[in-house]
Amino acid sequence: MYYVVTGAAGFIGSNLVKALNERGETNIIAVDSFKKADKFKNLTDCEIADYMDKEDFLAKLNGGSFDGILRGVLHQGACSDTMESDGRYMMENNYRYSLDVLNHCQNEEIPFLYASSASVYGMGPVFKESREFESPLNVYAYSKFLFDQVMRRRWADRSGQVVGLRYFNVYGQREQHKGRMASVAYHLFNQYRADGYVKLFEGCEGYGNGGQLRDFVSVDDVVKVNMFFLENPHKSGIFNLGTGNAQSFNDVAVATVNALRAANGDAALSLEQLQQQQLLRYIPFPDQLKGKYQSFTQADIQALRAVGYKDAFLTVEQGTGRYVKHLLGASA
Repeated sequence: MYYVVTGAAGFIGSNLVKALNERGETNIIAVDSFKKADKFKNLTDCEIADYMDKEDFLAKLNGGSFDGILRGVLHQGACSDTMESDGRYMMENNYRYSLDVLNHCQNEEIPFLYASSASVYGMGPVFKESREFESPLNVYAYSKFLFDQVMRRRWADRSGQVVGLRYFNVYGQREQHKGRMASVAYHLFNQYRADGYVKLFEGCEGYGNGGQLRDFVSVDDVVKVNMFFLENPHKSGIFNLGTGNAQSFNDVAVATVNALRAANGDAALSLEQLQQQQLLRYIPFPDQLKGKYQSFTQADIQALRAVGYKDAFLTVEQGTGRYVKHLLGASA
């Protein structure tokens, strides 16, 4: 019997493969697309039974090759580029693909854990798993929203575990292949090492410079929540996966720079000191993002707590410090 992880060479997918390995699971079918070949590096320290391209996997799935041999599917495969303008590609890749995998899991009565997104909430300001608070701003968000809607329509007829996890701003190891879509912490780490200072957007929509607020969640916590549901197959639902606490981009900058300074034996600096010393600088807010940018996100995690997930989440300071140490070790 095998687990399938789609998007297995991607950011969250590869962390899930590693987490399964740490639990003694190596019968894993890793599904992805190597059009961006560098993603293979995310799997070099992982143990898998087979790799399949997404198209081959779908053909075999729909042809019955996986009937009776799967224990569950962790479905992370998707186009996550919020600036992607090809709506047909987005809906085929994110929506239709997900339906095919869901249908197989329901027919086989096996767990189906999938990646949804906090982008379904649009501009907010309420981030609670309920239809009246959902208003996607782009076709990526709509593809995730529509699949969640299908799940709600089918809820009473489900035959196996179904868990949709609405990821907020995830950061952490194994995201280096994402380019401009990588986390703020990753970009700030590289900026500081290359230039000796970091850059954030100026203020917008009533927020001061670098003062926009997001729910930044460590991939370590994302993995823990996924494993919690895999270990509790009787628990189903659509859940926010964030810390429940919004922090500013300035907080991320301070945490990143100070973690790098600590690694060099230098004293920590306050936000004001970073600004005064020009170690933190602000650049104009892009016109193309105006009206399309989430200046505030904060997960309502009451539903997640209600099903029994009790672990504390890492703060930006804790998670970023851990992440910087990982990045420094990887680049040594």
